[in-house]
Amino acid sequence: QVQLVESGGGLVQPGGSLRLSCAAFGFTFSMHAMSWVRQAPGKGLEWVSHINSGGGSTGYADSVKGRFTISRDNAKNTLYLQMNSLKPEDTAVYFCARGDYIDYEIYGQGTQVTVSS
Repeated sequence: QVQLVESGGGLVQPGGSLRLSCAAFGFTFSMHAMSWVRQAPGKGLEWVSHINSGGGSTGYADSVKGRFTISRDNAKNTLYLQMNSLKPEDTAVYFCARGDYIDYEIYGQGTQVTVSS
């Protein structure tokens, strides 16, 4: 049974940083591209970033490029998202997903990120 467990969200002031983690269970993590996806209040899902199975190739939405960094540790079956220079418009529930920006599936509950002064 595939399971993705996100953590690391919270309340942060504009300009601050957070690091999200996603622990993967129930599948061979190292064989899959992974993504982060977010959903702001009252809005649909927005793809944020993806990373290939080996970690050598990444992609970012224009809205986060230069501020967010995706990474993975295949030995620990864990995906990360380092978020710097956070803005109020980054407020959302963040989900990790199996797959890339074209085709991904969400298996977790997400973690809330709130950027506010």
